[in-house]
Amino acid sequence: MSTSTTKAVRTRFAPSPTGFLHLGGARTALFSWAFARHHQGTFVLRIEDTDVERSSEAAVQGILEGMQWLGMHPDEGPFYQMQRLDRYKAVIQELLAQGHAYLCYSTPDEVEAMREKARSLGLKPRYDGTWRPEAGKTLPAIPANRSPVVRFKSPQTGATSWDDLVKGRISFDNSELDDLVIARPDGTPTYNFCVVVDDWDMNITHVIRGDDHVNNTPRQIVILEALGATLPQYGHVPMILGPDGEKLSKRHGAVNLMEYDAEGYLPEAMINYLARLGWSHGNDEIFSREQLVEWFDTRSLNKSPSQWDPKKLNWVNAHYIKACPDERLAELVAPRIVKLGGKPEAVNLELVMALLKDRAETLQQLAQGALLFCAPFAPASQELQDEVLTDEARDLLRAFARAASSLPRWDRDSLDALIKEILSEHNVKMPKLGIPLRVAVTGQKQTPAVDAVLAILGRDAVIGRLAGL
Repeated sequence: MSTSTTKAVRTRFAPSPTGFLHLGGARTALFSWAFARHHQGTFVLRIEDTDVERSSEAAVQGILEGMQWLGMHPDEGPFYQMQRLDRYKAVIQELLAQGHAYLCYSTPDEVEAMREKARSLGLKPRYDGTWRPEAGKTLPAIPANRSPVVRFKSPQTGATSWDDLVKGRISFDNSELDDLVIARPDGTPTYNFCVVVDDWDMNITHVIRGDDHVNNTPRQIVILEALGATLPQYGHVPMILGPDGEKLSKRHGAVNLMEYDAEGYLPEAMINYLARLGWSHGNDEIFSREQLVEWFDTRSLNKSPSQWDPKKLNWVNAHYIKACPDERLAELVAPRIVKLGGKPEAVNLELVMALLKDRAETLQQLAQGALLFCAPFAPASQELQDEVLTDEARDLLRAFARAASSLPRWDRDSLDALIKEILSEHNVKMPKLGIPLRVAVTGQKQTPAVDAVLAILGRDAVIGRLAGL
């Protein structure tokens, strides 16, 4: 098999819009994108929408939205196969004229009967070549009122082989290849044929895709060879398994990539985690998009399936949240706070992010935590007040409130010093004051560091909530 090693690298991501962009598809896109970027090549986006019944505009938009979220912007496209039907039909006519394809009038029921007969003889189920033209062969009479399919005349001897970028040498005996239907009775081309013409016309040099396509590859290669096209290099990446070792599916969690956006994962964290699902650079677990592009090499793609680990994803996301500037976090979290019923403008949100981000795994957790400062104050339940706000606690809180109301500066350091002063004056430990302060001021028994919480809430809110004790 010839390869395209001297040409400028051109990769493609070619999803079918029969569903939203899922994790496996996003990873395939990432590997193709990173390979193109590493080689200063071209990354093409192609929407394979010939399955009209199952394709939808919503799925197309979901794919585009997912690519946009991850920042994998195509250099060319998106191209749509349904807009290229005339081109496919023209190539089919060329193949018919050259004797590489033929009209087949067998009905689906007749083809199924051929396959069943082969099974009964212990053979591989396949079309038996009834309408395949051969030297000296007399074809059946053409049935009346029956529209034919077009079949590609596959080679019947030898083997079709290629050096897979991931799996190494792969070979198929041509005797195992059926005469593939490349056009349906209504003239519309089939998936494997459209892919071939697209890869040919778009000068694709490297095809990186899931290993569920391995069986399609020899069928596509023989058509490319019949067209006299230069063959791309193929790399088939093993599937992603769920935490239970089974094929990743709906029961393992979110399927639509954008659900991870909704749950509060950062795109750079998802890029990092997806890249590690089947690719590695030494023992590096955390790396930037720029490092991924610099280091990416198909030789480092795993030959065995990867396992989806939600806990590992959360760990990676927590790392990126911690490293994220407070200003950007505030911008990302503010809309989430609004959806939860809070008012992000009610507080200095950057200070809130600085306080909360070290313990958050997702942006949604940050939004939930920020409600402590952005939602209307809800006093503690009577039961909690009775438990915590004892007479001794109220005396301490009143002493704190008197001193706090006249603090020259309302900041964390000043409040920390004041708390220590009150503890010393009354000879008590921190829980004696800290827990009642939390309950009285926030309505909650557990919060982040109380001095930081008081500083962010502000003097008026704190003193107001302590009044009347």
